[in-house]
Parts: sequence; C-alpha cells; structure tokens
Amino acid sequence: MLDTSHDTLPSSPIAMLLLGPAIASLIAAVAVYTFGWHHLLGPTVIWGFALLALSAGISRKFRSLAFTLWVFASAALAVAYPHALTTWAGTDPKTVIGPYVIVPLIQVIMFGMGMTLTFKDFARVAKMPKAVLLGVILQYTVMPVMGWTFAKAFGLEPEVAVGLILVGSCPGGVASNVMVYIARANVALSVTMTACSTLLAPLMTPLAMKLIAGTIVPIAFWPMALSIFKLILVPVVVGLLANQFVHKAVQVLLRVLPAISMLGICIIIALTIAMARDKLLVVGLALFGAAACHNAAGFLLGYSTARGLGMNKRDARTVAIEVGIQNGGMATALALNTLKSEVAALGAAVFGPWSAVAASVLASYWRRKADREGLTVEQPNPPVLKAG
Repeated sequence: MLDTSHDTLPSSPIAMLLLGPAIASLIAAVAVYTFGWHHLLGPTVIWGFALLALSAGISRKFRSLAFTLWVFASAALAVAYPHALTTWAGTDPKTVIGPYVIVPLIQVIMFGMGMTLTFKDFARVAKMPKAVLLGVILQYTVMPVMGWTFAKAFGLEPEVAVGLILVGSCPGGVASNVMVYIARANVALSVTMTACSTLLAPLMTPLAMKLIAGTIVPIAFWPMALSIFKLILVPVVVGLLANQFVHKAVQVLLRVLPAISMLGICIIIALTIAMARDKLLVVGLALFGAAACHNAAGFLLGYSTARGLGMNKRDARTVAIEVGIQNGGMATALALNTLKSEVAALGAAVFGPWSAVAASVLASYWRRKADREGLTVEQPNPPVLKAG
C-alpha cells in the first residue's frame, strides 16, 4: 500500500545502499540457475526482490514501485517454498485458505476502500455521466471479452482460461486511483468510476461470467452474485457509512489500513501461487503472455474508445487506466470460494502484479506528457493505494 505523497520526500542514501546488494542478489540468481544450483535459486530471488522493495520504499523517485516489488518477493517465496505456506491448512488447502484467510482479507481491504469514499463520489456521476458510463461499459465488456480472446489465442486450458476471464469480469481495482494521480489525469473521475463499477459487481460480474466463461465451463449466476454481495458490496457500504457518520475514527483507521492492505494482498498472491504452484510452472509463460496482452488491450481500447467519442486526453487516460486495472483480490476469492479452483485463481495472481508494473510505466509516461501539456491534478490530497 502506497501513497503518492512520495513526491515530497527527500532522497535517501540508504536506498542506494540497498540497491547494490539487491541487484547483486538477482545477478547471483541468474548464475545459480545457470550452474544448476537450484536449491539456492529461491533464497537469492526472494532476497533480491525484498531488498529492491525496501530500496524503492525509501526512494523518492521509485516509491510507487515498492508494493509491486513486495508482490514479486511474495510470489517468489510461494514458488520456492509452496508447502511451507500451505501445509498448515491440511490436505485440501483451498477449503481452508479461501474462506478463512482470503475472504476476510478481501473484506478488510474493501472496507478500507469504502472508508475512502463519500456520497459526493456517487453524486459526481451527474456531473460527468458520459465518462462514467463509458468506463463502466468498457469495464464489463472489453475486459471479459479480451480475457476470453487471449485465453483462446494462447491456448490456455479451460480452468486457467476461466480464471483470466474472471479477472476481466471484475470491477476496477483501487490501485487505479493512484495510477491516475501519478499520470496527472482525472482523479475524481477515477474514484467515481471505481466506486460505480464496484457497486455494480454483484450483477455485472456473474452476468459477464455466465455469458462468456459459461461457454467453457458451467457458471452458476446466483451463487456468484451472492458471494460478491457479501465479499465486496457489504464491506464497501459499511466503510462508506463509517466515513459518513464516524469520520474522525475513520481517519485514525486509515493511517494503518494501507499497510494492512498491502500485507493482505501479498499474502493472497503468495497463498494462491503456493496452492497451484505446479500448474503455474506448466502454464506460466502462456498465462503471462495472455495476461500481458489482456492488460494492454484494456489500456489501448479504453483510451482509443474514449478519444474516439470526443473525450479530452486527460479523461481518456483516466478511462484507460480504469479499464486496464482489475480487482484481482476479488477474482482470487471468487475462484477459490465460488468456482472451487485454485488453478482458476492463477489468472489474478499473474494479471495483478503485471498490470501494476504496466500501469506504473504508462502513468509515468503520461505524467511527463501532462507536464509538457500543462495539465495539473485537481485533487490536492493524493489517494491511498489499497490493493487492487
């Protein structure tokens, strides 16, 4: 969990001191792999990404990458030591980890998202209906269809393909708000689009899954809708009401929730990968290719459609980021609890980290363009990234 106020932080020499050992560890990992010392590969990769994350976290310029690097370290831990992360849950980890670990973590994260919202965020729909409507329509059409398209193009087996479609059928991730801020795009529009797509999720996600993923495997609409209602809608609404009626207490909670959310999403990704590690090693390259293309299609079609319909560059960039970033935590929970498949959860585990990297690069590029174009951010206080 990061907040973009890193722009005001001084540079730290400690970041540079950590950077050297981090790079050395990753170079050592390449050497270890080359010479076949596979028992040393896991520790060197984990240590390398952890040091990079620490370095980025105290760096003024690269702090926005720290969360993604911690995700990579968590993923490396899961690949290297899967049984250490799952044996405590018994012979069928998904029956324990899904409902008793991942679901509560997602609910806490979504409660935190709700506490950052106000009723004004929804009233804003009346001020910018075209942009909000376009973003929501693209979110629930382009992304699930592109998930199916690239799953087929890369020859993903049914369970893995359904997982990628599931990611595409989820609402926007709250990380998009931070990326929009970094890009100097329309933060207010981003927050409203995320809020609206999230509230529509109990209807739109199972509908998209039924129509698109249902061509591959049977999808039960109402059980998925009920699961999303409990998993997403209730915590968001409770958080929204808390912010409305006990605002001072909420401000205290928001000081610690970002760190809790960051830890939570790292745990979710690590456990997801650990449960389906062997399958990931088989389909990993194809799944990564499909996820990267899926994410890029969201950015490209979001931007080009918005521009084609006459929206200005700032709002079009906002729509692109909103469409391209998905709520991977929600997809993971649905894969485990509704679809009962740890393999389907791999789509979110791969799509989420990659989309964070791609969105960071895109947002930084657009930020430089916005500076040249003289665009500024209307919202003075940067949003907080809670796990997308």
